[in-house]
Amino acid sequence: MNRKPDFSNEFREEESLVEHVVKIYRVAKVVKGGRRFNFSALVVVGDKNGNVGAALGKAAEVPDAIRKGAEKARKNMIKVPVVATTIPHEITGRLGAARVLLKPASRGTGVVAGGAVRAVVEAAGYENILTKSLGSDCVTNIVWATMEALRSLKKVEEVAAERGLEVSEVL
Repeated sequence: MNRKPDFSNEFREEESLVEHVVKIYRVAKVVKGGRRFNFSALVVVGDKNGNVGAALGKAAEVPDAIRKGAEKARKNMIKVPVVATTIPHEITGRLGAARVLLKPASRGTGVVAGGAVRAVVEAAGYENILTKSLGSDCVTNIVWATMEALRSLKKVEEVAAERGLEVSEVL
């Protein structure tokens, strides 16, 4: 029986992704005739279901930079644990001088976060989380620090399996 492959799921998956343009940088290169401008766009992409990615797209025009950033972010998506609409445990992410503290929050708290951190945690699908950005205020490094913190999160089951213990022994 010859059947054509069903690609409809792939397209639906692409449509369900949320895109946040966190920051657009204008970069000038001085040449003989004056300044030549290029743009960098920091884009965060997520499915609000535990998958999130971030990337920097660079191009001569803003829309192209955003498109490139979104494509790179889709390719670099990571799976993060979502436990009852929040993170499983407190963690600090660090990149350069930027540090981001992420804390679990009870239901009804909402997302307490600044612009760059908010974009990442909302795209990942967290609804209740407390965050604090410490150190550098460089938006790019804050996004990378948040991604690093989310990448380091582990569920209780994973920690128990690593240690060769039962979940009740870890808690």
